[in-house]
Amino acid sequence: MPPLPQVTKAFMLACAGAFCFFILFPSLAFWFELWPLQSGAFLPWQPLSYAFLHGDFMHLLFNMLGLWMFGGELERVWGPKRYTQILVASTLSAAAVQLLFTWVIGTNAPTVGASGAIFGLLLSFGMLFPNRIIVPLIPPIPMKAKYFVAIFGGLELILGFGRSSGVAHFAHLGGMLGAWLLIRHWRSPRRRG
Repeated sequence: MPPLPQVTKAFMLACAGAFCFFILFPSLAFWFELWPLQSGAFLPWQPLSYAFLHGDFMHLLFNMLGLWMFGGELERVWGPKRYTQILVASTLSAAAVQLLFTWVIGTNAPTVGASGAIFGLLLSFGMLFPNRIIVPLIPPIPMKAKYFVAIFGGLELILGFGRSSGVAHFAHLGGMLGAWLLIRHWRSPRRRG
């Protein structure tokens, strides 16, 4: 197994470090969570800082597993600069969609986690390696990456309109949207010309 590239490793360490820090100082997390615009607690750095916070150990574990599964490969293909751009675009677009969603439904609950960025990486992996066979944890069935992405995207859409579960399904879709838009921009004929 190749070693983790630098940006993937740094992001994993930053998330793990933030998790440990906010276990010790939980009251400080308030300033870094993504608060809805109407809550009165929104601050300009939160659309980035929320991605380093996680609700519990399982939340952190599954996000870091996704980062390990898809991030390392994408960073090796794209290099650190372009890979960082896709992480930031996915994180910001996930935040934007989540802020819009919380505004529409009128909730004041904060959002945390790197899931939006991970879903952006998932979509990127599916676009770059559509026919690569992967075996997800749930369900443990070998399938092509493009089908895996379509299934997870569809599930997020269905679950987003379902009963509230405390999971930011629309942030996940927002992360996918940001990655898709950036990859489309990179592939546009005008950019190549």
